[in-house]
Amino acid sequence: MVFSSYEFIFFFLPVVVLGYALLRLTKKELIIKLWLIAASLYFYSFANIRFLPFLIGFALLSYVVGVGILHFKKKKPVLSRVLLVAGLVFNVGTLFFYKYFNFLLDNMNRYAGTDFTLLSIIVPLGISFYTFHMISYIINLYKSGERRYSLVDYFLYITFFPYLIMGPITRHEELLTQIDEKTAFKFDKRNIAMALMLFAMGCAKKVVLADPLITHAQWFYSNPEAGGFFESWSATLSYTFAYYFDFSGYGNMACALALIFNIKTPINFKSPYKARNFSEFWRRWNITLSQFLNDHIFKSIYKFGDRFGKMTIAVIVTFVVSGLWHGEGWHFIVWGLMNGLFVTMSNFMTIKRWRLPYFLAWLLTFAGILIARVMFDAINIGQALNIYGALIKPLDGFAGWGDFLTYGINYIASNMYICVMILICAIITFGFKSADEIVEKHSGNWKWALICGALLTLSFFRMGAVSNFLYFQF
Repeated sequence: MVFSSYEFIFFFLPVVVLGYALLRLTKKELIIKLWLIAASLYFYSFANIRFLPFLIGFALLSYVVGVGILHFKKKKPVLSRVLLVAGLVFNVGTLFFYKYFNFLLDNMNRYAGTDFTLLSIIVPLGISFYTFHMISYIINLYKSGERRYSLVDYFLYITFFPYLIMGPITRHEELLTQIDEKTAFKFDKRNIAMALMLFAMGCAKKVVLADPLITHAQWFYSNPEAGGFFESWSATLSYTFAYYFDFSGYGNMACALALIFNIKTPINFKSPYKARNFSEFWRRWNITLSQFLNDHIFKSIYKFGDRFGKMTIAVIVTFVVSGLWHGEGWHFIVWGLMNGLFVTMSNFMTIKRWRLPYFLAWLLTFAGILIARVMFDAINIGQALNIYGALIKPLDGFAGWGDFLTYGINYIASNMYICVMILICAIITFGFKSADEIVEKHSGNWKWALICGALLTLSFFRMGAVSNFLYFQF
């Protein structure tokens, strides 16, 4: 069940909000929280109920580790540290087993001559995201040594359905402090107005804009040998805009759903394709993942005042970890290396105080984004290299420029819908502010309210063909 589906909008969400509204009459926050936990667990089990016991057991074990860490923090700090390490090893080890164990066996068979049998492993939905929530909880408890939140509050933090499956990755202090406050779980007219507008925009991003581009790009990537220059560019641009509108659309809807319950979650995207260098890009794209990796990977290697060489190592390691987090496959590792090098280059230019003209800086950054996108979207490095070849050889297979231009005009004419969609996405991406900025400024504006109503209505007509969110695979 995805946010942009009839089941969610017309069944799940009304039932949850109605139950929430009725339980608020009891004025007992514990019952309200239990209702939201139950709704969240149902939401999670809708995809595959077999993973529900795993999620509950996984979360319980991490909670017990957190209790032990705080209990022994002052009395026996060594034991507290042992529990911290054990909790981290368990969380990271579990994530490694489900996502990378077969990848490790396959590479051992290929390069070491072994003959291990690959396991039939089904990756639990959302494990990459809720594992990071548990890691954040354990680490922050150890660092702060402060109060332990109740089991109910903790479970709501882990399972809250708006961000359970695909983020944003919320720091435990950001959400648990809100859950613990008396202002949480109260209807706020402005927040609800903002939530409705933000949900409508996010839904339209996903259903109206991203899905058609996803279908087109996936068709090409399933058989890239059949395409050439124009096919490669249209597929690359389609995926580039589709990933942004798909993932940021989900993030908008997640924030909107949390706002209904008067809970504020972090913004995950801030117009990333407007960035003028890769450091800025990663401060705008999947912000909560970048912050998590910065806090727990980068800062564990690089300390303020260290040399540039150590900063470079920290950046490369951080992005390799990011590549591995996104999925198994050497192309993800190469993608991480590419981003690490691009960020290192931008850091070097910042240190040297080298500045490029605005448009040139943006153009080079967006070109780098496109280059990295191909490696990310390909099924392996070989396919990515083939697509790179098609992207830079405009006359390959053509008799000359006249033949090339004729084919291009015919291609655009026969793929007018996709070309127009790419153009619309580009106009929205580069010509408008992000959805959260628009909603923050115009939440009380009737004109924008009508626009959002029209967007949601348009989305309803396309939901029959809706696809899963691209980041579900991670």
